[in-house]
This record gives sequence, structure tokens and C-alpha cells, in this order.
Amino acid sequence: MSTAQLVVQHLPYLRRYARALTGSQVAGDAYVAATLETLVNEPETLGRSTNVKADLFRVFTRIWNSLSVNGHSDQVQHDLPAEVRLGQITPLPRQAFLLSCLEGFSEEDAGVILDVDVAKVRDLVDEAGRELAADMATEILIIEDEPLIAMDLEALVEGLGHNVIGVARTRSEAVKIASDGKRPGLILADIQLADGSSGLDAVNDLLKTFEVPVIFITAYPERFLTGERPEPAFLIAKPFQPANVSAVISQALFFQQSARRREARSA
Repeated sequence: MSTAQLVVQHLPYLRRYARALTGSQVAGDAYVAATLETLVNEPETLGRSTNVKADLFRVFTRIWNSLSVNGHSDQVQHDLPAEVRLGQITPLPRQAFLLSCLEGFSEEDAGVILDVDVAKVRDLVDEAGRELAADMATEILIIEDEPLIAMDLEALVEGLGHNVIGVARTRSEAVKIASDGKRPGLILADIQLADGSSGLDAVNDLLKTFEVPVIFITAYPERFLTGERPEPAFLIAKPFQPANVSAVISQALFFQQSARRREARSA
């Protein structure tokens, strides 16, 4: 397989990482586009190691760390409320956390990507965990039609200190839970639901009345990581690992809290 083909193969996961890092499809895809432009102009930046994926993420990291947009909310276009207004956050620990917990890179590969040693990677992941765990317990609505997966998600998020206000199997059940006064602080939503309805439609119904972060769960994340249309900023692939779910939930809630702190400072 050629280097170009390998890059294409890893591109959906770079998009996922970029969106989780920025909280925005638009901003994340802009960084990915800048990365691809760099590869076209500097093809020698790939192939420095035997791991093309790590090389690709390393080039992305160079772009991310060189552009000031990553720390300023007023330079990012809004995709979904509360997920894209960046506060003043700590970029490097967040990168280490997502590379390890969301993308599954080894500590060695994460170190190559971030240009730090393994001990530093461990310190950064620990620092990010402390930042992301601070005061983030919330009410969570799960929209999932597969009972075993719903049970796993419920146990996982409760183990993280959150409270599950309800589990909906269909679009109408999700709307009913929210209309009964159980307003969530975060939504975990499957995309294909039991009655043929869509988790995307269910979320759109809910977001008409309140704004919360949303994380979509799908067996086919590549279908929603093309950059061709408005897409979710936060995606978890099935089958999921607990660390992936924990990382994405923490990231989504951290963006929300950063937005609230920023709004409070400007009020």
C-alpha cells in the first residue's frame, strides 16, 4: 500500500482527533486541511518512522501548535452550541490525553507525535485527567436501542461520577424523557435506533429547547468523518473501549465548562 493510500486510510481518525481537540467540525477539519497541504508541499515529513499514522499525527501536531486559533474561541466557527466556544485551556496535556485514551497510541508513539519523552507523556496524561475530572459530574441521557450496550454505558458513566436520568430506545422516548423535566447535561446517542428512527433527529429535537454537549455512538464512524456535510463534533466508534468513552465525555464536558466560565467572565 502506498504512503498516500495509508494517509487516506488514517484520515477519518485524524479528523476525529482534530474535532475532539477543537470541539468543532469546522475548526478540526481546517487543521486537517492545513496538514494535508503541508504534506503536499513537504512530502518528506512522512516516512521518518515505520508508523505512517504516528507521522501523520505528528505533522498535524506541528500545525496545531503553530497556529493561534487553538486558544481563542472568537476565531472558531460555531457548529454545535457549547461544544465549540473554546476557553483558555491547556493544549499539550489535552493532546496527550486524547492521543492515548481516544486514539489508542502507545506512550512511545504519543511521545513521538508530541516530541516529548515517555515520562513527559505520562505526566501530561495525569495532568489532563486532573483538569478534566474537576467539577464535571452531570446528568446524562443515553439514547441507545441495544440493551447490553445501554447497560454498559450506564455503568461506565455512573462509574465516572455522573447520573443517568434515562435510557431511550427511540427518538420519541428521548423527547419524552426530556419533556418530563429531566434535562440532561450531556447526551450519549446512538445514530440508528430500534424503530428505524435516527439518533441525529432525536438530538436535533432536544437541542431546540436546550443546549448541551452531544456525543454520538456509531459502528460506522467513517460515514460521519468525511468533511462533506455538517457532522457531529464528538464520535465514539462501536465496539468502544471504556477509556475512549471516558476521554470523549471528559473532553465534551470540559469544553462546556470552559464556555460557561468564559461567559461568566464577560457578563
